[in-house]
Amino acid sequence: MSSSFQTVALIGKHKNPGVVTPLSSLARYLQSRNLTVLLDNLTAASMGEDSYPAVAMEEIGTCADLAIVLGGDGTMLNIARKLAPFNVPLVGINQGRLGFLTDLSIDTMQQVLGAILEGQYITEQRMLLYAEVARSNVTTFGGLALNDVAVNRGIGGNMIEFEVRINDEYVCLLRSDGLIVATPTGSTAYALSAGGPILHPSLDLVALVPVSPHTLSNRPIVVGPDAVVEILMQRTAVARVHFDSHSHFDLEENDKVMVRRSPHRVTLLHPSDHSYYRMLREKLGWSGLPRNPT
Repeated sequence: MSSSFQTVALIGKHKNPGVVTPLSSLARYLQSRNLTVLLDNLTAASMGEDSYPAVAMEEIGTCADLAIVLGGDGTMLNIARKLAPFNVPLVGINQGRLGFLTDLSIDTMQQVLGAILEGQYITEQRMLLYAEVARSNVTTFGGLALNDVAVNRGIGGNMIEFEVRINDEYVCLLRSDGLIVATPTGSTAYALSAGGPILHPSLDLVALVPVSPHTLSNRPIVVGPDAVVEILMQRTAVARVHFDSHSHFDLEENDKVMVRRSPHRVTLLHPSDHSYYRMLREKLGWSGLPRNPT
């Protein structure tokens, strides 16, 4: 069966020598299937590889039919944000710890990728958030997040105080260590450790999860995909807003953080036997199979 993917980009966690051997093996395998193989610049430099074209991420976005990411969830988050505007589907091979987004193993990657290249896969669309910081009514910082946008007190700082509005309606004045605005993808990340709900990735919903709130009745809430969340900083000595923990911006009093759904989406390809609930059992250490499986 001929593959609908003709140009495949390989992207690894650069400066990690452990990706060199599996990426080289994978490149040879893809080339043996008569596919065009691209490497992103940083991956090629880390591998010391010049047998395949080394290109910028923007060129991968415009030329590749598929991007294969080898690393952990952090690597996948970073690449997913960069390629989301180009709608390039992603496959993740896990070389990290949990692997919520990178669900293929190095040991079986060629076998599973072979099936994916032949059309045996599940397609999953994941929503992104876009957030921007306004200071004196001027936008000073902005970015995408696949997991979450989180406002936190700085190291050694006291609780911060901020007003929360949704669709321009006042919700509450929150005193806490912070607030996490999470996508369904991010609901199993930082938001989960702060007591937030797990949202199935097929849902277009946003979770607002307080971090160590001063008033214990402040609980997580879930809002719809068209909600615009505003966080107005009222009192803060040291505070930051984080985008997937990959970029951040220092906040001051009266700064406003506005979070909304991004028009871009991330497309993930999974093996045809992928199960979200099985993944939760395995990654979160839940109980195994039922005693009397049907």
